[in-house]
Amino acid sequence: MMFKNITIAGGGVLGSQIAFQTAYFGYEVKLYDINEDAVKAADEKLDKLVARYTEFFGDQSKAENARKRISTTANLEDALQDSDLLIEAIPEKKEIKADFYTNVAKVAPEKTIFASNSSMMVPSDFAEYTGRPEKFLALHFANEVWKNNIGEVMGHAGTDKKYEEEVLKFAESIGLIPLHVLKETPGYISNSILVPFLEAGKKLYVSGVADIETIDKTWMAATGMNMGPFGALDVIGLNTDYSITLANAEKNNDELLLKFANLMKEEYIDKGNLGVSTGKGFYTYPNPSFKSEDFIVRQGQEK
Repeated sequence: MMFKNITIAGGGVLGSQIAFQTAYFGYEVKLYDINEDAVKAADEKLDKLVARYTEFFGDQSKAENARKRISTTANLEDALQDSDLLIEAIPEKKEIKADFYTNVAKVAPEKTIFASNSSMMVPSDFAEYTGRPEKFLALHFANEVWKNNIGEVMGHAGTDKKYEEEVLKFAESIGLIPLHVLKETPGYISNSILVPFLEAGKKLYVSGVADIETIDKTWMAATGMNMGPFGALDVIGLNTDYSITLANAEKNNDELLLKFANLMKEEYIDKGNLGVSTGKGFYTYPNPSFKSEDFIVRQGQEK
C-alpha cells in the first residue's frame, strides 16, 4: 500500500470524523467542502474532535498532532493535489454526488482512487461519472468512528479487485475493522441490519402505538442493548437520517415513513435539533433520560 495523502470531500459530522481518524493514524489529510462557510464549520468540528480523541485514546499530544496534519480548503483542485485516495462524504442525494464525481474526475490525478461513504447508494450508481470506474468503490464508516470502528469496503462489477484489497489495507491502517462486502447491496452489511430496526421504531411512533421513551425502553429491556432506535437516531444525526428516510419513503410509497420524515424535519431539524451533535434531538444531551439509572428498573432491583 502506497497511500500517503488522503482527501476527504465533505466536512459534515462524519466527514470531519473520517478526516480526524485518518490523520490520527499518521496520514496527511486535506478536507474539502463546497464554500468558505462550510470549511469554517468543518474546522470547528475538527477542533472539537481533539478533546474527543484525547478522552477516548488518552493521548492529547497525538490528538493535537493529528489536527495539525489536516488542512481545509474550498478549492477542489487544491484538495486533490497529489492525492492517493479520495473519500467522499457529501450529502446523500444522487444528483449532488453525480455532479461531484463529474467535476472531480476533471481535476484528480490519474493515480487517485475514489471511495464513496454513501450510506444507502451503491458504487454502480456513480461509476459512470468518475472517469475511472476500475478505481471506484465504497468505503463506509459508522458515526463516532473512533469507537464504532468498522470499514466496509464494497466494489461494483467494474472495480479492479486489487483496489478493493488496497482500501481494505488502508481501513485497517487507520484503526478500523476491515470488512469486505462481496456483493453490491444498498446499506452494506451494517445499514442493511440497522435501517429496518430504525424504521420499525419510526412507524410505531407515528402510528401512535407508543411514545419515544417507551419504544426505546422496550428494546433496551428486552435485548440488553444500551439504547433504542431513537437514541440511535440521535447518534447518527437527524439531518443524515432524514435524507435516507425521505428517499425510502418516496421509493416505496410508504405513508408512515413519509409522515415520520415530515415530523422529523418540522419538529426537530428546522429547529436546529439534530441529535447528539447539537445537544438535543429526541433526547437532551449530555445526559439523555435513557442513560439514567432509573430508566429501566428490573424486578428485585432498587429504584
